[in-house]
Amino acid sequence: MGQYPVLASLVSISMLVAFSVLISSAQARNFLVGSKTGTWKDNQWAQTSRFQIGDYLVWEYDGKENPVLHVTREAYIGCNTTSPIEEYRDGETNIRLDHSGPYFFISGEEGQCEKGQKLIVVVMAKRSTTTKHGFGVSPAPSPSEIHAPAVAPASGAAALMLKGSFMVAALAVLAGFFVI
Repeated sequence: MGQYPVLASLVSISMLVAFSVLISSAQARNFLVGSKTGTWKDNQWAQTSRFQIGDYLVWEYDGKENPVLHVTREAYIGCNTTSPIEEYRDGETNIRLDHSGPYFFISGEEGQCEKGQKLIVVVMAKRSTTTKHGFGVSPAPSPSEIHAPAVAPASGAAALMLKGSFMVAALAVLAGFFVI
């Protein structure tokens, strides 16, 4: 490497940039549901958002009058508040999305679910970097298994950023072979 110090520096910088891009794209995000007034009827954003394992849903509401209920699919469809998976009443609820698949939430206040105060969030499956052939990504679960609204595809900018980070990493590795 002593013969090509500039190339060695570029390789090091490229590898650092590629690593930083990959790490920053894996950070959990917080999604605010509704508002302080407790309304979360308009949830079109949930259908077009990409939820990942480790992300959080954040509710700010009046917990005494309008609890948030995590329920089954059947309870969601029927607005059944009698046997929730979990009931939240603290007024500032942070729910960690810890597995892939659908999550169903309804309002625990009498009649509010029937008026549309309900939410489905679909968390994407964690992608594998290898398959049985040693490369590629694993397929996503079938949408027919979850019976939930479709999730919008990733934006072109995000896809290009990810492809670009892999290109930088690949070029850095190749450049390292030529320096040695």
